[in-house]
Amino acid sequence: MSNNLDYEINKELGECYLFMGELDKAEQYYQKAANSNGVHAEPYIGLATIAVQKGELKKAGTLYEKAAKVEPNDKAFAGLGHIETELGSHERAFGLFEQSLAINPGNIISLFGLVQTAYSLGKIEEAVHYLESALELDPSKHEVRFSLAGCLKSMNRNEEAQKHLEHILDSDPENEAAKELLSQLI
Repeated sequence: MSNNLDYEINKELGECYLFMGELDKAEQYYQKAANSNGVHAEPYIGLATIAVQKGELKKAGTLYEKAAKVEPNDKAFAGLGHIETELGSHERAFGLFEQSLAINPGNIISLFGLVQTAYSLGKIEEAVHYLESALELDPSKHEVRFSLAGCLKSMNRNEEAQKHLEHILDSDPENEAAKELLSQLI
């Protein structure tokens, strides 16, 4: 069997076991995938995800860094950003989320991580830019639009926030969170 086929099979098995919550088996297959083909980031991201679930943040960080070196991608930078957030390094986390969003402006994990760190750093205006970019990609993402409305409200841009909330309620009239936030604006 070729290394590439070994890699694909082991990576897929790792993903399946991770999805089923069988972390030890998932770890075994991701490790095999990483050993059979060191040119892809996915096995390292899988191993990092397992490490996070086990509470091994330092190990997860090392694995995300390895993934980013092998193949720079939004998922690795998102993972690193969340680890830095957990460690209280908000400025570094913000930069990592920005790197992730530069690769994939629609990465929802990075987007919400960036919004969270933006609040703690007083960089809400910068978060608005990223939320607007994500909405350009997919205007139907209500959770992104809701976060944007929240950021706009916190900046006293209530009229803009109201428009976004009304947009959500036009297509989802029962959205309680949007109703509640809108009631705070009126």
